[in-house]
Amino acid sequence: MSHTATATTAANDPDSSGARHRDPLFTTASGGRKTKDLIAKVVMWAAFLLALSPLVWILWQVISFGGQNLMQSEWWTHSMRGITTRREGGGAYHAIMGTLLQGLVTGLISVPIGVFTAIYLVEYGRGRLARAVSFMVDILTGVPSIVAALFIYALWVTTFGWNRVGVAVSLSLVLLMIPTIVRSTEEMLKLVPNELREASLALGVPKWKTIASVVLPTAFSGIVTGVLLGLARVMGETAPLLILGPYTKNINFDLFSGNMATLPTMINDERQYLALPAAHDRVWAAALTLILLILLLNLAGRLIGRAGAVKA
Repeated sequence: MSHTATATTAANDPDSSGARHRDPLFTTASGGRKTKDLIAKVVMWAAFLLALSPLVWILWQVISFGGQNLMQSEWWTHSMRGITTRREGGGAYHAIMGTLLQGLVTGLISVPIGVFTAIYLVEYGRGRLARAVSFMVDILTGVPSIVAALFIYALWVTTFGWNRVGVAVSLSLVLLMIPTIVRSTEEMLKLVPNELREASLALGVPKWKTIASVVLPTAFSGIVTGVLLGLARVMGETAPLLILGPYTKNINFDLFSGNMATLPTMINDERQYLALPAAHDRVWAAALTLILLILLLNLAGRLIGRAGAVKA
């Protein structure tokens, strides 16, 4: 009993607490933790700055060399038709529209397939078929872009004998975009509380209607975020464009006929003449335009995700 009273008194006694803090062993241990914490912070910030420095250097190079062209209205309204490699001027309108059109078609094909696949895996998928579908999605996630392009080339050009056109590029990009949408949509559907599903089902609502009217609206912002991030990823791909989408300096909005320009192929075409000042500036300007386009898509995805995040 006396030991208990003594311990209680010592715990409540401020002088005893002060003595404990003045204990050399306690002070040494506290100082050691502070030192380790400071070292960890310094290492973390050093690693962060080291990883950030190449990005800053690349952005500085791109902006310094290509920013001047983007300030001219001709860059956004004209194509390269009639502009030789040595001649100043010209624009990227044909390449910007080609990139956007191919990205739009890619999204129109990929989004329904990816979302419905994710719904099946989360809401219905059981047994061998679900495991097989999930396994195939994992395989597609690791497929290099050039392999996807070669597969479509073998099917589109070699097997069917059709020409290399914009829609063939979109089909190869679909193979790269679907796994991104499937995985991001899966995660958002899993965040929807099961209580919402159970409440809807308890009211006698069919499962398909519960998914359409409760689950998907709840996860909508997250799904849109995944779609935009997946689209931003595929719009910067180059291998499918080089194999399936020959470059042209003319404006072409027909995905099923003729060559179609895109920003990556415009960069590749002009890079052969980097020694010439005009071509040099256009290469950097096209690269900066592509960076800005992908940046806008990423920012839109982040903003949508933050505005309507699913609450678990």
